[in-house]
Amino acid sequence: MKESLYKNLLVIDIETVSMVADYNALDDRMKTLWDKKSAHLKNDDELTTDELFAKRAGIYAEFGKIVCISAGFLTLDTDNHSALRVKAFADDDESVVLQSFKTLIEQKFDQQTLRLVAHNGKEFDFPYICRRMLINGISIPEALQISGKKPWEIHHIDTMELWKFGDFKNYTSLDTLAALFNIDSSKDDIDGSMVNDIYYTENDLERIALYCKKDVIVTTQVFLKLNGHDQVDAENIQIL
Repeated sequence: MKESLYKNLLVIDIETVSMVADYNALDDRMKTLWDKKSAHLKNDDELTTDELFAKRAGIYAEFGKIVCISAGFLTLDTDNHSALRVKAFADDDESVVLQSFKTLIEQKFDQQTLRLVAHNGKEFDFPYICRRMLINGISIPEALQISGKKPWEIHHIDTMELWKFGDFKNYTSLDTLAALFNIDSSKDDIDGSMVNDIYYTENDLERIALYCKKDVIVTTQVFLKLNGHDQVDAENIQIL
């Protein structure tokens, strides 16, 4: 049962930041486009355009970039216990991150049957990766390509969607699901709202990569619980 669940499966998470350090570093054309975009964003705190850019631009593939993609590989050890290996591709050069991830999934997995797992992946991680690949002139690997495919040919698994059980109004964070299933939080050091500042102010990409890998671990544990399986024991988790 476990072997079939784990076969050709990859759990991923991405970390994104604004495309440049601050609003004033944008060229005039992109400033105008961000002005139009930000005018329609919810802004209860009445942040300035510059502040909104620092806080929100990384969410949008048009105004952000990927600085880290982490991937988790589920396997079985010699005693048939679940094991997880997690690695991260992190670089200031987004094209390096994207190309490294593309090489991984094209060389190590069957593209037609690869199942990609992420929390809120269908709304965020998967389309963000595809958009940034196109912007960087990188062809989208078959496993991420959805154009022209029938629904049953798209093997994207979203743990948030699994939890919805058809309730499309419901949004549940990864950290909430982790708490419900008694899974250790990945937010023990930083959370997503801090990534942009840590990247541009502290220049600490390694810290971001570790956080990204922790998110993959939590997503994997949630995925297992949603499929009726036990968590991977801590001693069977290898962070590369």
